[in-house]
Amino acid sequence: MFMPTRDIYHDSVKNALIKDGWTIIADPYKIEYEDAELYADLAIEKTENKERKIIIEIKSFISCLLINEFEKAIGQYILLS
Repeated sequence: MFMPTRDIYHDSVKNALIKDGWTIIADPYKIEYEDAELYADLAIEKTENKERKIIIEIKSFISCLLINEFEKAIGQYILLS
């Protein structure tokens, strides 16, 4: 099984979400569509008055080629939209 590479801030973001009361329900979150398998970094949920579920993709933009990192992130967003 292919496992995506984690961003350097993955654990920091995950811990911050847990401290804020979110529950991690998938790490990573597998998305299947027709013949494709894609992964988002986290699936989280929070139960207050209503149950909320969110899928999160973590990006750091630490490369020297910032515009390339931004283009990749936008491409992933468009692909998953």
